[in-house]
Amino acid sequence: MAFIIDRNTTYRIPGNPNSPIRHAWEMVKRDHEQVMGAAPALRERELADVVFRYAEPEDRCPEHPEAFCFRFVNDGDRTVLHIAAADDLGLVYGMLEYSGKFLGVDPFWFWADLPPKLRSHIEVPADNYNSPEPFVRFRGWFVNDEVCLIGWREEYPPTREVWQPVFEALLRCGGNMVIPGTDLPKHGIHADLAAEMGLWVSHHHAEPLGAEMFLRAYPGKQASYQQNPELFESLWEEAIEKQKDRNTVWVLSFRGQGDQPFWIQDPAFDTPEKRGEMISRVVRKQYDMVRAKVSDPYCCVALYGEISELYKAGHIQIPDDIMKIWADNGYGKMVSRRNGNENLRVPALPAPGEKGKHGIYYHVTFHDLQASNHLTLFPADAELIRAEIEEAFRVGAKDYVLVNSGNIRPHIYTLDLVRELWMGGEANTEEHLRGFVSRMFYSKRAEISALYRDYARRTIPYGPNEDDRAGDEFYHHPARRIVGHWLQGKADQPLASLYWATGEADFPQQVECLRRKCADAVPGWLELKERIDGLQPELEEPDRLRLKDHLQLHVDLHLSGCEGFDKLGQSYGAHFEGNYPLAFVYASQAMWNYEKGLAALKEAEHGKWADFFRADWLTNIKSTVENMDTLRRWLRVQGDSPDFFFWYKKFIMPETEKYIYLENTHRNPLSDDELAKKLAEKFGV
Repeated sequence: MAFIIDRNTTYRIPGNPNSPIRHAWEMVKRDHEQVMGAAPALRERELADVVFRYAEPEDRCPEHPEAFCFRFVNDGDRTVLHIAAADDLGLVYGMLEYSGKFLGVDPFWFWADLPPKLRSHIEVPADNYNSPEPFVRFRGWFVNDEVCLIGWREEYPPTREVWQPVFEALLRCGGNMVIPGTDLPKHGIHADLAAEMGLWVSHHHAEPLGAEMFLRAYPGKQASYQQNPELFESLWEEAIEKQKDRNTVWVLSFRGQGDQPFWIQDPAFDTPEKRGEMISRVVRKQYDMVRAKVSDPYCCVALYGEISELYKAGHIQIPDDIMKIWADNGYGKMVSRRNGNENLRVPALPAPGEKGKHGIYYHVTFHDLQASNHLTLFPADAELIRAEIEEAFRVGAKDYVLVNSGNIRPHIYTLDLVRELWMGGEANTEEHLRGFVSRMFYSKRAEISALYRDYARRTIPYGPNEDDRAGDEFYHHPARRIVGHWLQGKADQPLASLYWATGEADFPQQVECLRRKCADAVPGWLELKERIDGLQPELEEPDRLRLKDHLQLHVDLHLSGCEGFDKLGQSYGAHFEGNYPLAFVYASQAMWNYEKGLAALKEAEHGKWADFFRADWLTNIKSTVENMDTLRRWLRVQGDSPDFFFWYKKFIMPETEKYIYLENTHRNPLSDDELAKKLAEKFGV
């Protein structure tokens, strides 16, 4: 027997519904209207065709948290679909499962510009269904480094209009937990809206318990728990009181102001033993304060950075019923993160047989001012994500998965892969890729799958490890460091902050090392771009635009970055040899190549995405362009001042004019762009 959904299908929701149910109903209502072309009718007491309700014992709904079931009930000559759950979030998931499974609404429909198809009716088998228990209990996103979301609209902090699609996508991915942003003003809507929509709200590890930063609350006071315990505790008490009645995963931690070790502000803690004892004492105090206000709270400690090292060394004691959250290094490997040039790669997973509950904090996007991916896709193969997360599950870190989701839109492929992992505990990356591409595109799926597969093979392997693959920040932060070091007159000294990428070498060798890595990558990116360009005419407009936004943009950012860095390196080489005009040309070409990245971002700001990338303050391509402009101006000053006519006269002016022109009629200097283009033609570069 089939169940028919059409424009006349009616619905019923619980009376006086809680806010998560109201939000979910608004989604279902919108989805029904998009698919059927008419808004659905909501019945209050009459029998509806689809009934969303809380479960009764006779439903035999699964008993795990957030479970739901579909029950088809015959009522005379009609069939009624009951979607029932024992709790609010379970009912939200049931309603969204109906939307996704039957109405065809994709979890990332908003972020991928993928509206559901218009249909006259939908026939679905009238088969009862029980939701499987998710493999991971707490599953969520840390919306971190979210500058695109911040800059997308004029209002700050971001409004409901910005956050609602984020939380909807997370719920559609089966997520139940969120850290909604990084250090946003407490009066913002982000945390309240997340709770309204049924999500568990958690906190940044630098903001334990979600409390106000100490120095914001007490400017001028010493940010020392040793000296001012009562001030810290008053902030924690206030945060607990505000959140005690909502679903909260409490983060217990103690870091210094500005997300750095507390002993930087309190140097009396000069040994690992002192530091570990303080962290242990503070975590225990926070834990007791939460338990005094909340029965059976869910608490966790992020074993991130120095806290992980102190814990591994046995200097931190954590009660067994606090979840311990292990972090990858920002590049997908479950080892300690690189800190400047130090890269110990200490395994960051629980030891065999370690007691208590464990979870992971995992990056599919990262910001570290070195080689991370912020605007572009995860740079290593998706198989690395699968292998690392499945290994974490195998050793017991399976109670909690928090994914750094960044600005959502650039990362839907990897976020979708993690969705499959946290729901089922395992994934096949090839099958997932095929499924993802088949949802996103209506034609040329095999070719597009191959493009996604080859993307990671084109990224720069800047080190010996499988996760040492360069994201977009590789082309910008090191480049700006090089320009600064060079123009500050320090080129006779190595740039120590680049040793992580170049090893210990003289500055000219460092520049050449990075230039060569980028130059070597250019052919691969060009080949991938040519394949995309060749495929575009064969696609319908929606697919063409989606391919541009979600793959070609990323390729363009890598290609323009590689080409820009290559030209920067050539500029330094020409300058090193004393050839200022050629160095000026190469610096101009570097700027023009980096400008291609800005143009690619601008092209992706169509329709509702207007201004989405205007707050690119982290990779900051605009700053790199300005650095190249500063460099070429400086180079022109070295050899073409004071009249900025000498290079024109020497290289461009016809020989017949050089000795007879009148200076008072030939002194309108060319602009930097005009001069660079003419010199490039002259030099054949």
